[in-house]
Amino acid sequence: MNRYSTIIEQSLHIGGMNEKQMFAERLKNAMKTAGYDVRSSVLEREFNLRYWGKPITYQAVRRWLRGDSIPSQEKLQVLAHWLSIDPHQLRFGGVAQPSIKEPSAVWDISSSNEERRLLALYRRLPTEQRKVALEVMETFVKAYSTTDSPNK
Repeated sequence: MNRYSTIIEQSLHIGGMNEKQMFAERLKNAMKTAGYDVRSSVLEREFNLRYWGKPITYQAVRRWLRGDSIPSQEKLQVLAHWLSIDPHQLRFGGVAQPSIKEPSAVWDISSSNEERRLLALYRRLPTEQRKVALEVMETFVKAYSTTDSPNK
């Protein structure tokens, strides 16, 4: 093996070895920037509220944060959307290339974490349970409106 191929091989090995760790650092920074504690339990909860596939385990998100693994593209998209970061930037770092994005709905921009969480939980319910949840909320609103309204 000549000197140049050894250097290239070492560069590839080092780059491959650090790639997961660099992703972990970008993920931690994105969580901090978005106002979340950088903890596996927080990442697991927030990710699973937004991901419609099979829920991810605590151990899997822990591997992401420790730099032992990188999520699939589908999961990376969910992380990026949740943390308001470009998926390419989260995965590879650097400055993202401009892309065409669908504008966010007004309710998505103005809703709080609590409201988004409530909506995510609601969407996970079967249709019949959604109807019950809606009825319960309407009952609360009616009860609240009658007790706090000075005209009633």
